[in-house]
Amino acid sequence: MTDAIDTPAMLTLMQEVAAEVIDPRFRALKEGEIASKAHPRDLVTVADREAEVLLTRALRAAYPDAMVLGEEASAEDPGLLTAFRAASAEHAFTVDPVDGTRNFVAGSPDHAVMVGEVRGGEVVRSWIWQPQHGMAYVAERGAGAWCDGLRLSILDVAPDPAGWRVRTSDPRQVGRSLGPTPPMEQTWISCGIDYPQLARGACDALVYRGTRPWDHVPGSLLLAEVGGAVGDSLGHGYSAAREHRDLVAAASPAVLEVLSTAAREGTG
Repeated sequence: MTDAIDTPAMLTLMQEVAAEVIDPRFRALKEGEIASKAHPRDLVTVADREAEVLLTRALRAAYPDAMVLGEEASAEDPGLLTAFRAASAEHAFTVDPVDGTRNFVAGSPDHAVMVGEVRGGEVVRSWIWQPQHGMAYVAERGAGAWCDGLRLSILDVAPDPAGWRVRTSDPRQVGRSLGPTPPMEQTWISCGIDYPQLARGACDALVYRGTRPWDHVPGSLLLAEVGGAVGDSLGHGYSAAREHRDLVAAASPAVLEVLSTAAREGTG
């Protein structure tokens, strides 16, 4: 099947949208351009909303039969998440217009634009653009993961869990150990930064509470293409169609098995 938007064109689209509506707001948000969603710490900005509209419009024009699940649209209509899980069996996209919004609002460069494509229930392509770092990550199922045009290597993991570097998205878990590993550190507070860091070997695993598809679809494929794996503490591999209660993203299936077992048995 020939894609209406090929991988380079998708990345170009994301970069152009970021340059148009996200980058000009970085460290320049005005009063009234930041709001909270259901949770006070769950922020949304005018940049999130405008970027999602532009990306969704382009995807729907190119793929009229596919479902597009955007983070902000889902916040307005939670039923879209249920529809996405059904649609992912055929063809669907996820859109996270500004992943790491809290970082963006705080003036941190650790935020990203993410798009993922799911066909037949599997993530088949993904794109992550980090506008302030100027770094682009793309992955295609079975064809590898790439950063700025350079293919990422298969990850090399230490055999002893005592040497694994694990990060958690839950600040309450920082400083605690998960099974035989050293105390956990905080993630970079953005899946669009976390997964690329893991895929490049900056840590060995990421432990998450939040499991929304727009956060994990892109990174899960990036990680899989460098030999990693994502799953939950119940032993289920990651699926965009499943409601996971937690997730562990690991540099190898062996790391995932040790950490998911530790999480399941409450040895963290």
